[in-house]
Amino acid sequence: REQQQQQPQPQQPPSPQPAAMSDANAVLNSLTGPSAYFFGYIGAASALVFANLGSAYGTAKSGVGLLSMGVMNPDLVMKNIIPVVMAGILGIYGLIVAVLLGSGISAVKLSEDSLNVCPGGECFQYADGFKALASGLCCGISGLGAGMAIGIVGDAGVRAVGQQEKLYVGMILILIFAEALGLYGLIVALVLSQ
Repeated sequence: REQQQQQPQPQQPPSPQPAAMSDANAVLNSLTGPSAYFFGYIGAASALVFANLGSAYGTAKSGVGLLSMGVMNPDLVMKNIIPVVMAGILGIYGLIVAVLLGSGISAVKLSEDSLNVCPGGECFQYADGFKALASGLCCGISGLGAGMAIGIVGDAGVRAVGQQEKLYVGMILILIFAEALGLYGLIVALVLSQ
């Protein structure tokens, strides 16, 4: 019976890969994944979508007020088109940030001799994805808020200027401060995207 018992087989020695190299690959591969790319692209999309939502709302709301005022005072329409122009600029802010974020996302490069996702340490990491998401949300939601402010102020402002032209400078100042909100989001988004 003792002869029938099989002796344990010796284990195969590990591959001759250096320990330091396998540890470095494991660390690099743990810093990236599909979610990193997801967050990066969602950041680019949110910059464009939210900024365009603000731009569309501001254009529509102030445009309605402008045309309503233009029925009684058609000579003032071109003078009071400023809110529509300022709302349109918010969409450009979102476009700039979305293009910068989208061009900063690098594709996955697999080396032929290894399954290492990050050859040479060059990969789009989770930190990059989170920065892109934060950047896109800064620009997009700031543009949305600025567009809402421009729309409401533009609607009431052009109607008021149609009745009292002395209110024009005050309306422009309010619109400048509303536009500055979108500009603040653009500046922070550009800093975060670096």
